[in-house]
Amino acid sequence: MDFIPVNEPLLNGNEKKYLCECIDTGWISSEGPFVKEFEQKMSATVNRKYGIAVSNGTAALEVAAQALGIGEGDEVIMPAFTIISCAMAVTKLGAVPVLVDSDPHTWNMKVDEIEAKITPKTRAIMIVHIYGLPVEVDGILALAGKYGLKVIEDAAEMHGQTYKGKPCGSFGDISTFSFYPNKHITTGEGGMVVTDDEGLAERCRMLRNLCFRKDVRYVHDEVSDNYRFTNLQAAVGLAQLERLDEFVARKRAMGKYYTEQLSDIDGLILPIEKTDYADNIYWVYGMVLDRQIEADNKVVQKLLAEEGIGSRTFFWCMHEQPVYQKQGLFQGETYPDAEYLARKGFYIPSGLALTQEQMERVVAGVRKVVSRLVG
Repeated sequence: MDFIPVNEPLLNGNEKKYLCECIDTGWISSEGPFVKEFEQKMSATVNRKYGIAVSNGTAALEVAAQALGIGEGDEVIMPAFTIISCAMAVTKLGAVPVLVDSDPHTWNMKVDEIEAKITPKTRAIMIVHIYGLPVEVDGILALAGKYGLKVIEDAAEMHGQTYKGKPCGSFGDISTFSFYPNKHITTGEGGMVVTDDEGLAERCRMLRNLCFRKDVRYVHDEVSDNYRFTNLQAAVGLAQLERLDEFVARKRAMGKYYTEQLSDIDGLILPIEKTDYADNIYWVYGMVLDRQIEADNKVVQKLLAEEGIGSRTFFWCMHEQPVYQKQGLFQGETYPDAEYLARKGFYIPSGLALTQEQMERVVAGVRKVVSRLVG
């Protein structure tokens, strides 16, 4: 019995054709023409004026935060339940993440708890759309306007998703994407910063390239990293972007199938299909164990693996990350809903290359494992 991975990308479009063009022309570095084309087409897809491709999604967040001038002692509000890249982009600059608990239904940050976290040190709010549904953006933009705060939108998981009909990645001062293999658009590794601000865009281009001075190469007034993105990656990204609508439809069909097949199982809380501002895009098909089940997500992951089915636990909360506890951050803080998601949430195979036969096996495996835990 073949093992079903939690994700397998779909690379049967023009990827090979465009990669061969890179090789045939010799353009494989960050100077190749596919890079600019991918930046232009990706930013246009999300209604942004400028796109700056970088080496990965973490780099995109780091470049975005640094470009906004976030620095020592500044506070940035973000969800407690997210990937550590969001907090790292802030702490690397000497700034402090300020955390907000999660909505147990959408799994996104509780917008109504943000205002109480704002202090004179608050510089920005980081929107992080989690797993398939966007954050309630309007409330955050209103707060940012009221208090004069910057907004970073992490749309890493939201390729093709919209909020009230507007593309995710089009909100706030600056937005970021990831093109890791489990994303709707992949370049293997890769990311992008998008913005409507020409000055911010120019600064991001400098920051991704070691901050070379414009007038004299190899002379640097600031410290930055090499976050460059290659022509080879851009070639793959362009081929993927050509099929974004198809990929979104495919993901939503997977989500619908899983929901239909798993909705009658006791002990599982499935992802909600829609809110009043968006239909779920099912970047991954996640679920949460009900409180009646004593086991945690690691037990489920082990049992599913025994059935030949890959899975992943949900993100671990920022305030419980050992690295930040060692630094003395978040002492005494607790975020009950985020903590519950981190311990009881997991997602099942939902990559774009998943077949109907594989999905049927996944459903049978989930049924078997959960019934064993409930019984």
